[in-house]
This record gives sequence, structure tokens and C-alpha cells, in this order.
Amino acid sequence: MNALYDSQKLINYACNLLKAAGLDTPIAQVVAKTLVEGDLLGHDTHGLGLLASYIKELETGGMNKSGAPIVLSEKPAVLLWDGQRLPGPWLLDLAYKELAPRAKKLGIASLAIKRSHHIACLAVYLMQALEDGYLMVLASSDANSASVAPYGGTQAVFTPNPIAMGFPINGDSGVMIDISASITTNGMTNRKFKAGEKFEHDWLMTAQGKPTNDPAAIFATPPGTLLGVGGFDHGHKGYGMSLMVEALTAGLAGRGRVDPKEGWGATVQVTLYDINSFCGEAEFQRQMDHVAKLCINNVPINPSKPVRLPGQSAFTKRQEQLDSGVRLHASIEPSLKDAESKYGFKLSECKISV
Repeated sequence: MNALYDSQKLINYACNLLKAAGLDTPIAQVVAKTLVEGDLLGHDTHGLGLLASYIKELETGGMNKSGAPIVLSEKPAVLLWDGQRLPGPWLLDLAYKELAPRAKKLGIASLAIKRSHHIACLAVYLMQALEDGYLMVLASSDANSASVAPYGGTQAVFTPNPIAMGFPINGDSGVMIDISASITTNGMTNRKFKAGEKFEHDWLMTAQGKPTNDPAAIFATPPGTLLGVGGFDHGHKGYGMSLMVEALTAGLAGRGRVDPKEGWGATVQVTLYDINSFCGEAEFQRQMDHVAKLCINNVPINPSKPVRLPGQSAFTKRQEQLDSGVRLHASIEPSLKDAESKYGFKLSECKISV
């Protein structure tokens, strides 16, 4: 059984490593907390599993260590930033602080960011919006890489192109939808490939257009691709989602796959809706609470697996891990050995004594 770790010690550990690699302290604090929140929610490919890669990006100059986004366009409800390849979690933290008062005043506020670095787990950003009673929509793409083919094709055009939405409901933490236009992610594919594992189902496609469950297909020459949502039967749905995300991110930001590549990163679009500026919180809750009850009270296929709302399991897992300790994926500690050897901080010191 994996060891348990204290969540605050993990944040301090990650922050110290990021600072040692040169990241400004205020930025490092936000990035560290965001990564640990990913693990708390159970998104362990987008939590501390990213820390080693972030550190390497800082060391090689792929991620900028200090600075601020450049405002390229600004209207009362709409902004466009150049993220200057600063850490995505830091930019999203700034974005929320900028958008929340605008949404409260105007009803809606939206921001696109070009040249952001990677933004980690999308669900993490939904939590603040839920706490403040907003509906948030967040989308991300990365024009610097491609691993998903358009439906009917065999050559990669898109990244998994995640999109997320969060909205409040009564008597619960809220609904958090964090999905991708592909069936699986690059992070999970890389993890399984390194471990010599295969997927349970055929979620990938070879370069010859054949279904496969072997992640090695992505690393073959020529490379295979991840299948879009819907797979071979209904992959037009994932294809449509991919195009939607491209339009929201690269299209609105004015930077995408037609431009020169700069390295691992993200193009981001985030929108906040003030519910009270529409029908009002009471009416919104009346509608969405009813739908939620229809879902969770639905007769399940398997009585031992009742219907859940998106995010319900993540909130439960987060609270359990805050109370009892964080269970990190076994691949995370080995991935940080080089950074620990270089900078002197130890993940093992974050373990909870039992």
C-alpha cells in the first residue's frame, strides 16, 4: 500500500523545489498548491506527477520564472493576455481575480490567454468559482503538440483539448465537469507506456487506423493517436468537441497550430457567469437541484454503484485525504529523485507517521 503524505507538507515541499529551480516565491506558492489540489481531487496525472516536468521546464527556460502577463486587448467584459510562458496555475489565479469583480458587475466576464505554460488540473480552478457562487467554463489546448486525429483520419491534429464547467447546487459542494475531447489523456498514456501496461480497452489507434489498447502505438514510427470521445463508432462527437475547444482557445486568443511552436504549453479561455445577473441564484438552484436529484436518485444498473454527480467523488476523496493523508501514485517519488538530489528536499519527509 502506498504511503500517506501530509497535504500541507506536500505544498511546502513542492514550493521549495520550485523556488530552488528559480521560480518567484508568490508564483511557486500558487503552483505548488494547485498541483497538490490535483492529487487531493484524485487527478494524479495532473498533480505532483507534473512537478518534475515543471522543474525541468524552469531549468531549461521553457517556463518563465517571473513576470506578469501582457494585456493585449481589454474591454469591460473581455480580455486577451499574452501569458509570457509563465506557469499556467499562476496565470489562472490572476485570471480569476481579474474576472470575478467584472462578472459581478457585468454579469459575465471572459479571458483568453495565449502563450501560457501548462495549466495542470482544470477541476482545481472550478472550486473557487463554486465557493463564490459563479458558473465557470474553462478550456485549454496546446498547439505545440498533437496526439488526437480528426474523426476518420489517422494523423494527429489536436491535443486532448480538455474543457471544464462548474456550477453550484444546494446541499453539496457543487458540480465539477472536467472532461477531454479524447477518451484518455497524454499523461495517462505516458504513464502506462513507461510502466509497460496496456489500457483495458482500445482507446488508441495505430498509424494504420487500427484500434489498439497498447500505449506504445503513440511512440511508434509513424506514431498512432489517441481516439476521440466516441471512438470508432461515434468519434464525430469527440472531433466536434476538439474543434469547439480550438475555437474557444486558439481562435479567440489568436495563437494556435498555424504559428511557430514554442514548446510545451497552453492556450486558455475562461469565462465566469454571475448567476444572479441571469435568473437569480434561487431559480438556478431550483432548476439544477431538481435535475441533480433526478440523476442521483436514478435506479442504477449496479446497486453497488449508484449514480453520482460529476465531481462528487473528487470532493469526497479530497476531504478524506485532507483528514487522513494524501496517497500519491507510485510513479511520483521516483520521478523527483533528480530534483531532490540537486536541491536537497525530500518527499519522504512529508510522510505521515502511522
